[in-house]
Amino acid sequence: MFDRLESYISGKILRYLSQPTGRYAPFFAPDPEIVRRTIRPGDILLIEGNSRLSAVIKYLTQSTWSHAALCVGERPADAAADGEPNILLEAEAATGVVTVPLSKYLGHHTRICRPVGLDDAARQKVIDYAVRRIGKQYDSRRIVDLARYLFPYPPVPVWFRRRMLAIGSGDPTKAICSTLIAEAFASIHYPILPERISINGKTYGVAPFVQSEVDHIRTHGLYTPRDFDVSPFFAIVKPTLAAGFDYRTVQWGPPETAGADLGQAAE
Repeated sequence: MFDRLESYISGKILRYLSQPTGRYAPFFAPDPEIVRRTIRPGDILLIEGNSRLSAVIKYLTQSTWSHAALCVGERPADAAADGEPNILLEAEAATGVVTVPLSKYLGHHTRICRPVGLDDAARQKVIDYAVRRIGKQYDSRRIVDLARYLFPYPPVPVWFRRRMLAIGSGDPTKAICSTLIAEAFASIHYPILPERISINGKTYGVAPFVQSEVDHIRTHGLYTPRDFDVSPFFAIVKPTLAAGFDYRTVQWGPPETAGADLGQAAE
């Protein structure tokens, strides 16, 4: 009886958190075809989500990004109902690990993060690690884990906000964060967070408090989409620029508006 009640309440919380917030509009959503031509297998797509849960994650991580998906490329017999290939792999509390089409996020503000220096074999190992986890389900009955996301702006200090994502011990924490993607790259020893490294005989380090935070993240698997954005080891790929941007073709107003008219309006 208690298990059924817990499942019922947790299901209600998940449905509530997955609902989109009102008046959402992406800051910028590039042309879908440009994104399709730009993204490659092994890339990470960061998404500015528009759900209630997304709002909490963005606040706690002080970041634009609330979700991350790994591009695994086209795979035989893996397509959406309309035939579009499921080229993204993601993990969410409600669905577990699944593949979805790129069109799911083309109406959102997104960013492509590309690992630098991977050869085809290493890239495939990352993809294979993630793909083997398709179908893995997460325990979404942990009310303690889920209920904390009902409060979008908890009054906690900045340094503690990331740790708010880890309170409790249930699997939803793992599902809504970027742990799976981080683990896939860790399987080939590809770094994500800043490290004390040596390049050309010169040692580059991080501040002690940063090292402490890195150790905490690595110990608890508490990776977030923001980590890929600020990582020194991932290149930021902007589809509009990659497609060949020419500022001289930009129209700042309606086509019939002359530059002189815009100048007068500014005055």
